Amino acid sequence: MKVKVKRGRIDQTGDQAITLAHFEDQRKLTGMVKAIDERLSGMISHLLKNKDFVGRLNQTAIIYPQSKPPNPRIILVGLGKSAEFDWNGQRGACLEKLRQAFASACRRAKELRIKSFSTMVFPADLKGMDLAKVSQAMAEGILLSNYQMDQYKTTKEEESLESFTIVEEDREKIEAIEKGAALGEVFAEATNFARGLANQPSNILTPARLSLEAKKLAKEDNLRCEILSLPQIKRLKMNSFLAVASGSKEPPKLIILEYRPDERLAKKKKYDTLVLVGKGITFDAGGLSLKTTEEMLEMKGDMTGGAVVMSTIAGSAKLKLPLNLIGIIPAAENLPSGSALKIGDIITSYSGKTIEILNTDAEGRLILADALSYAKVFKPDAILDIATLTSAIKIALGTVCAGVFGNHEKLKSKMIQAGQKTGERVWELPLWDDYQEFIKSDLADIKNVGGKPGAAIIAARFLQNFVGNYPWVHVDIAGVDFSEKERPYIPKGAIGFGARLLLQFLRDWDGV
Repeated sequence: MKVKVKRGRIDQTGDQAITLAHFEDQRKLTGMVKAIDERLSGMISHLLKNKDFVGRLNQTAIIYPQSKPPNPRIILVGLGKSAEFDWNGQRGACLEKLRQAFASACRRAKELRIKSFSTMVFPADLKGMDLAKVSQAMAEGILLSNYQMDQYKTTKEEESLESFTIVEEDREKIEAIEKGAALGEVFAEATNFARGLANQPSNILTPARLSLEAKKLAKEDNLRCEILSLPQIKRLKMNSFLAVASGSKEPPKLIILEYRPDERLAKKKKYDTLVLVGKGITFDAGGLSLKTTEEMLEMKGDMTGGAVVMSTIAGSAKLKLPLNLIGIIPAAENLPSGSALKIGDIITSYSGKTIEILNTDAEGRLILADALSYAKVFKPDAILDIATLTSAIKIALGTVCAGVFGNHEKLKSKMIQAGQKTGERVWELPLWDDYQEFIKSDLADIKNVGGKPGAAIIAARFLQNFVGNYPWVHVDIAGVDFSEKERPYIPKGAIGFGARLLLQFLRDWDGV
């Protein structure tokens, strides 16, 4: 579905429904909402007076006009309290409320099997409001909420919307609204692409299939794509990556996606280079350190980091960002078998560092170790990695934010700011030298686990051993990659967390 922007009056669109937003503490109707209410003989006022609809955040109500208006339905949606809608002080929180509210309106429209609906920009008269950012948030909420994974169902439970339009009377405001809506489309499409891959069953999305998806993406968005197969990975001596893949019949793939901007379209002649590394374990049984059945239920999505990197590179190409971007996704399965990695094995990584294996279920850090070391070949200005790395991060932070770690203050700060802007929040945890003591090995340079206390930090500290002095930031999304219940713009299943976060981070990039 595309978001359209057109000039006109909201009450003359002819869509199957229009959406009107209302603050919980708003006493009087104003502007176009007031005019529509008067045409409806006070039907909106009547709902508010009887408190059938009060405007709580994400609350919805349906009005069916009795006359014959251009729109047979009006969807009312609540924005919460206007007193808490502080655009200048809490802009990120305001945008998140808008995403949720319009996602809630979209969900209601889908329940009614509505194919097209439209809205104005809300709130219309907030002082200092940025129209582009508001329309972006609205578009994101609608498009993210409209996502559904039903390709394997023979009977569709609900239908997707086909058309959503933002209507504006003022000609001077159209350009800003169009800009924001277009940006919202790119952000939402990147997230939905990552969701679509992470929701795929692992018998379909093997490392080979993930490679094919990368090639397809490269063709669509004019990216360079290189797939390194088993013989090439062996020649590179990526033994840490190979060790994880050794238990599966599915051969590993090292996916490399590159986006380089057209210098004719940018003012800057020399572009900074960033490498994005994403974990691509298409199924994680834990290896010989076998997970329980319950623990395996979400492990088809252990490649979410890789999917997010792919969608971020593609989204950056659509936005024509003035950056050189390289995405590296080590893709493999982590299964038990007679050839699988064993407890006590010692392997020599691509970097030359030796690693003692004490838990084969700590495999993400092993494949990322080689990928992060390989990232230095590109001599980047910064390295970012994103991964469903540890269950410990979920214990530490729950399911409301991801963990962020790094060796560079500006990178970490920029990632935190990007999280506040997008609603994909991150929280920093330390990487003090003390944590290196936990992964010292008696037999090798380091060991791959260091006990349960501080396990998410220890895993990040393990990764730090492979980035050298390059500016680096690591995002652990293991607590926010899947949702067990539906929320306004988050479906049950894969969330696609990180795509909007990284795109915002890259849009805000101003060097290190």
